[in-house]
Amino acid sequence: MSGVMIGGLVGGAVIGLGLLLLVLSLRPSRPSLAATLTQLDIGRDINAEQISALSINEGISAWQRSLGTRLVTLLNARGIRIGSVRSDLAVMGRSMEGFLATSVILAVGGLVFAPFLEGLLLVAGGGLPPLFVFVLTVAFVVLGATLPAATLRREAASRRRDFRHAVGSFLDLVAMNLAGGRGVPEALTAAADIGGGWPFARIRDTLAFARLQGLTPWAALGRLGEELQIEELRDLAAALTLVADDGAKIRASLAARAATLRRRELAETEGKAAERSQSMIVAQLVICMGFLVFIAYPAAERIFAS
Repeated sequence: MSGVMIGGLVGGAVIGLGLLLLVLSLRPSRPSLAATLTQLDIGRDINAEQISALSINEGISAWQRSLGTRLVTLLNARGIRIGSVRSDLAVMGRSMEGFLATSVILAVGGLVFAPFLEGLLLVAGGGLPPLFVFVLTVAFVVLGATLPAATLRREAASRRRDFRHAVGSFLDLVAMNLAGGRGVPEALTAAADIGGGWPFARIRDTLAFARLQGLTPWAALGRLGEELQIEELRDLAAALTLVADDGAKIRASLAARAATLRRRELAETEGKAAERSQSMIVAQLVICMGFLVFIAYPAAERIFAS
């Protein structure tokens, strides 16, 4: 009976500590001067992610949006940006509010899962050691808090590969429009209008926002490259900034960059194919070893038995 009481006390203490830490973390704090100035700078920079925030937030419920908004406000007040997560969310077209709300919900779920399991075992007449319950609770909390970030990172890497592939096609289209006598801004807009898919949609939106904000198209593409962490877009913006007045140099530069992107994609595809071939070879060797053990086991068992 004492073990049951100790397990219940430990489970209750873990849950209470987790809820206390959650309340303390959500309590608003007085922002510093540096954090306030940073927030003002963030509010002054209008980008595609902030403009499309309303459409992004439609996928989450009201209470999740409220929780996520409080968490974002808390992070901004303390000057925490989490730039890599923001760029991954921008690539996926998701909001920081939904991501933070999902992470907190899964962490809280992991916090209560192990004590709940311990309670069920106690009702059934069993039980787990208190230390094991504590370790299991911490493991589930860490897993719940990090699982959305790991999933987001993997999905964002896949979409960045798709975007790089689209950038190569975009460069070819821009070069063809320049060869037809268009200027650089007109060629960029026409190339973006021709292409399909979400990468070209992001480029079209970026160029449209650039016209509204009074920015040059290459500056807007550079900002999009910074936001999405697409190195090819940043290189394109730098190249257009340097040779924006010379159409012949731009055409040659864009054609060379498109060829380089295609060669890089081909090399990456060949490397992935080679990795998968090696994995298949290893799997075949494991199957052969298992088959040999299956054949040799009866003879070996008879030899050792005699």
